Amino acid sequence: MIKVVGISGSPRKGGNTDILLDNALEGAREAGGDVIKIRLNDLSMKGCQECGDCQTTGKCVLDDDMQKLYDLLEALDVLIIASPVFFSGLSSQTKMMIDRCQSLWARKYRLNRPIATEGKRRGVFLSVGGMKRSDFSGAISTIKVFFTSIDVEFIGALTYRGIDAKGKINDHLTALDEARSLGKELVLSKE
Repeated sequence: MIKVVGISGSPRKGGNTDILLDNALEGAREAGGDVIKIRLNDLSMKGCQECGDCQTTGKCVLDDDMQKLYDLLEALDVLIIASPVFFSGLSSQTKMMIDRCQSLWARKYRLNRPIATEGKRRGVFLSVGGMKRSDFSGAISTIKVFFTSIDVEFIGALTYRGIDAKGKINDHLTALDEARSLGKELVLSKE
């Protein structure tokens, strides 16, 4: 069964980003994927301390909820990250999770041990910006580097501007269907 991990980096539970991710995960589930959703804001994590220990071990020394994510990030087939865009970047929750994956980067690039041991992994980015002129390029750039670092092929992004009020994504003419279709496609193309 295709393992699909959806990570919500939104601080707002049930907000536009969560709704978009839920639709993508529902599409993946409908296509037969084994789906798990993680809300970063519900976890207790510290930011990377840049202590350097992971450079020789490939493991983070901090003992917090991020330890649960490492196993998921290694075992997944499909990764869907959803984050609102704040000041043209990822939410602080999403960025902290990525920074904490320095240990995975060290394992791959310093210790020459791949993150994925079998099969091709794929991933997408979902994002909503409140302003009509929201810029997603910085967030997408960070996601692409992160995906490369954890052996996930970046397939693309769904981004939506000018959607701010909680639940407003439900009024978008195509967003929910696009997210659901993308979730299905990610699973079906892995089989």
